[in-house]
Amino acid sequence: MRNLFKRPRVVYAHCDIPCGIYDPHEAQVAVLTVIRMIDLIKETDDSHDIARLTAVKEQHAEKCKHEIRVIWGDYFKEEHFEEYPVLNELTHRIMTLASQAKQGVEREIAEELLVAINEFAEIFWKIKGVETKKVKAPYSPEEEVVYPDL
Repeated sequence: MRNLFKRPRVVYAHCDIPCGIYDPHEAQVAVLTVIRMIDLIKETDDSHDIARLTAVKEQHAEKCKHEIRVIWGDYFKEEHFEEYPVLNELTHRIMTLASQAKQGVEREIAEELLVAINEFAEIFWKIKGVETKKVKAPYSPEEEVVYPDL
């Protein structure tokens, strides 16, 4: 019988799909969701609601970690770490804060996570040569996020 499958060949790229599209916005929306879920958890005593809200909070805290990790690992290059030596420490802080946000319901931790992700976003946009502005989110929890000033 004829072999229909060919041996796979090794290919190299700087990321899974080298599309060049990177943006910390999804991490910012995710951390806003974490804050909102914490607020909602504290407003209810229904165990079913608490379980659902907690699951969503944990998923979005993990999404924060994923989105930041992809930019850190796939977009930033050695020259970026040299220009912004805080990047590695900041990324580690985001990972730690997101883990803490998954573990509890302290709004202060989630707010610290937002501050760190906003700082990451500011550096990201500076590297791309784009000015930024802080804008209050138009939905609860109405916290400020960093956006490119286009």
